[in-house]
Amino acid sequence: MKFAKRLDRLPPYLFVDINRRIAEMRSKGIDIVTFAIGDPDLPTPTHIIDRLCQEALVPANHRYPETDGLPELRQSIADWYSERFNVALDPDAEVLPLIGSKEGIGHIAFCFVESGSTVLVPDPGYPVYSMATMISGGEPHYMPLLEDNGFLPRFEAIPSSVAAGSALMWLNYPNNPTGAGASLEFFEEAVDFARRHDIAICHDAPYTEVYFEGRKPPSFMEARGSKDIGVEFHSLSKTYHMTGWRIGMVVGNRDMIRALFTVKSNLDSGIPQAIQLMAIEALRGSQEVIDLHNEILEHRRDRLVAVLDEIGLHARIPDGTFYVWARVPDGYSCVDLARELLEQVHVAVTPGIGYGASGADYIRFSITLPDDRLEEGVQRLARWRGGSR
Repeated sequence: MKFAKRLDRLPPYLFVDINRRIAEMRSKGIDIVTFAIGDPDLPTPTHIIDRLCQEALVPANHRYPETDGLPELRQSIADWYSERFNVALDPDAEVLPLIGSKEGIGHIAFCFVESGSTVLVPDPGYPVYSMATMISGGEPHYMPLLEDNGFLPRFEAIPSSVAAGSALMWLNYPNNPTGAGASLEFFEEAVDFARRHDIAICHDAPYTEVYFEGRKPPSFMEARGSKDIGVEFHSLSKTYHMTGWRIGMVVGNRDMIRALFTVKSNLDSGIPQAIQLMAIEALRGSQEVIDLHNEILEHRRDRLVAVLDEIGLHARIPDGTFYVWARVPDGYSCVDLARELLEQVHVAVTPGIGYGASGADYIRFSITLPDDRLEEGVQRLARWRGGSR
């Protein structure tokens, strides 16, 4: 049989390979503490699960849903944005529910990218930005995120010929994998740059509710002119620990929303209604769980960072997200270090190169593992006898 040549451009999805390696060692009876995957270990709050159980018994929720979601879900998303960010959204034109934000991120490429199109992609960055670009026939142009610039792209470093030919720009703050935050002023700079070059902006914002010291990150949609040029992807996955339920949203420019709806309506059948109603419960219910989750994560962050500094990994204290981004010691590559940690102390981490060339000198730790396992992992890391070569 003949497969599409586009598949030849795609490397294996990073996390699939990591999971396979961990599984191989565990099959041999080796206990692995993994800091590799950013999947919340804390359960979805009980009141949200209770709503799902209730709605699962309603026969009307057993039928095909609509692609654009229940009107009350779109209204709940708009209300949440109004309450959290003071952003006004038209629920019928500027809000679209998604089967998890990753689905929308993948599908929106088909709205802008044609053969030979250029897409501006952060490096390091979530691999789906570049993978979706390549699947749809485009070419990523990577914007380095460097530590000396707070892991923000320098727009002035993008060649004018590249900017003029770019269809789309991806941004992501709080940032995966670096944990860096961005200011409203930065977002307004991005809007100004995109306007000058007629580039659409997609901001991926699933971590705005994972923050520390009470410092709430802004939304891209708060930036002056953001609705004229862009959209923001968000998700209930990280905010309410609902990764397995697959529900997110995109908000912003109505023309971009309409284009994505056109693609989705031809490729998927929407979010199961019981899960949509579950999401309404999450958005309208008590938000106290966010602070409770963040207190736990902040303690884990501090415990991990302290040990990393002791063993010679230069960890950046994250502004938000589930991740600690640490520079590898002199003499190591990120892959060498990840392999050594796995072999010597049975701790799994993610090599930064998996997020792009600018991540080659870093590894990423996720703090989404139970406290007892995190403590076990921290103690194993403290026994590592590397640090320099």
